[in-house]
Amino acid sequence: MENYIVEMDGISKSFPGVKALDDVSFRLRSGEVLALLGENGAGKSTLMKILAGVYPKDEGTIRILGKTVERLSPVIAQAMGVAIINQELNLCDHLTVAQNIFLGRELTKNGILSQKHMNEQAYRLLSRFQIDIQPDTIVGDLPVSKKQLVEIAKALSIDAKILIMDEPTSALTSKEIDNLFSIIRQLKEQGHGIVYISHRLEELQYIVDRVMILRDGRYITSMDFRDTTLSEIISYMVGREIKEKFPRIEQERGEKIFEVRNLNAGKMVRNISFSLYKGEIVGIAGLMGAGRTETTRALFGADPKESGEIIINGREVQINGPMDAIRAGLVLVPEDRAKDGLCINLSVRENIALPNLDMLTTPLTVVNRAKEDELTSKSIKNLDIKVAHPDVEANSLSGGNQQKVIVSKWLARNSKVVMFDEPTRGIDVASKVEIYNIMNDLKRKGIGVLFVSSELPEILGISDRILVMADGRITKELDVKDATQEIILEYATKFENKLEAGIGA
Repeated sequence: MENYIVEMDGISKSFPGVKALDDVSFRLRSGEVLALLGENGAGKSTLMKILAGVYPKDEGTIRILGKTVERLSPVIAQAMGVAIINQELNLCDHLTVAQNIFLGRELTKNGILSQKHMNEQAYRLLSRFQIDIQPDTIVGDLPVSKKQLVEIAKALSIDAKILIMDEPTSALTSKEIDNLFSIIRQLKEQGHGIVYISHRLEELQYIVDRVMILRDGRYITSMDFRDTTLSEIISYMVGREIKEKFPRIEQERGEKIFEVRNLNAGKMVRNISFSLYKGEIVGIAGLMGAGRTETTRALFGADPKESGEIIINGREVQINGPMDAIRAGLVLVPEDRAKDGLCINLSVRENIALPNLDMLTTPLTVVNRAKEDELTSKSIKNLDIKVAHPDVEANSLSGGNQQKVIVSKWLARNSKVVMFDEPTRGIDVASKVEIYNIMNDLKRKGIGVLFVSSELPEILGISDRILVMADGRITKELDVKDATQEIILEYATKFENKLEAGIGA
């Protein structure tokens, strides 16, 4: 008899207008890493949220550690040894790392909350798994990569026998990913069962024993990882062969549309200068903490700049906040789409309309519903947003479709420059290609595209030019024809190497 610690049979789940899961069965063994794969919207996260007690199942049976469970809640699932690390982080920014780790399970001494005890326990946990974060740090002060590690530590703190990881490496550095894989191997040896959801298929070879594939809410197949190839996996995921991973288009660039001169903002944006031309895609590469995200935020007015000039179509523009940038034709698709890019509890219609109310209202400041309907329908059609109807809440959409909603609201404004910060983080192969095609469409229309990515193959596959950043500065500008991963990494570590040599930056 197989040593299954999770058995799910005939699981079905529907949301308004959408059947998310249709008669799906699932098995997880003790001491294995199972990759649960599929496109965005395939049902992976929904299936795991049912196992974690977040969603109730409509039909089917669930057995955990040999016990049939009729009703699951997050508390019951956790008590049975199930922990989930969600793709969209579920942390309280105003609390410390230790307080987040023990949230709902606070430690006390003599009946009184013991912050000291929690800090000590959190420090032991973080040290055990080589996570370099202090327990008393306020979570809101951490970058996304560190928050991801706190989320992982929080799940590990309950010593879960069943650990669900939903896109755990999407915001991590290479070093942090190596550390995470070491943690996974350690947990596997201890008999934990791990469900690993990721669109970074190249990672699977390092940790995965078996793969299970969903498509459109249905079970497709399961197999040992060693018996398949990445091409076969992608074909099962999308139902067709993806012929071109990076659909580059060649186009003669137009006149200069955007220029930045000596931009300074905080410690991570120092003397940034570059130009962008019509119909050009410029990628920004660098290691985590290089200042890439901070640069896009300073340009967009989300963070205050200390000095520097921003020039659009030959004229300097004063950007003191996001609305100034939007009016000037400079828009940002942010890294954290749920936190900064969407109002996730509002509908798709409302998200698309919100930044465009100045175009949709009458002189009496009443929203023209006919214009709103036309804008929403056109946006959904043009970007092929998979949604049952425009009034569905944004938080019910897959990551790829959420990304399309963010892009669509900016395209409605005829923006001149569109900045993307990690635009394909946490979305599947086919959806990535759709995002690249959106960028290519902007390029064809003469719009300047600036995008940040931590994936070097993506930077090399889509960019016309590449800006490499390190320690808050641009260390090299490269034509893509002259660029390689090795050259990019050389300049991405330029200031680090100088510091190691004792020269200074």
